[in-house]
Amino acid sequence: MCAKIAEDKKAEDILIFDVREVTFITDFFVICSGSNKRQLQSIARDIELKLHSYGIHMVGMEGYEDALWILMDYGDVIIHLFDKEKRRFYDLELLWGDAPKIHWKSNA
Repeated sequence: MCAKIAEDKKAEDILIFDVREVTFITDFFVICSGSNKRQLQSIARDIELKLHSYGIHMVGMEGYEDALWILMDYGDVIIHLFDKEKRRFYDLELLWGDAPKIHWKSNA
């Protein structure tokens, strides 16, 4: 659901990692990029509002104001919204590369 919401807001390079076997902190990572601060904040707001409407509440969020790397913690799912430069710098895809990727794509 998080990936679909991000996609609807024109997020790019959306990946989902199943990290259950490689860390105890969460079950899934959703990682995506945005073009600018405004877009990243819009993606974060939309994810929060839509998940809240389903009764899914956020544990916490970091980085919203600067919007270079917004981390949204939902317990079982952690969403990483990056600007492109920060995403290349931190390279979570390499760091968590042992975790299986969840193949998803909207049917739109």
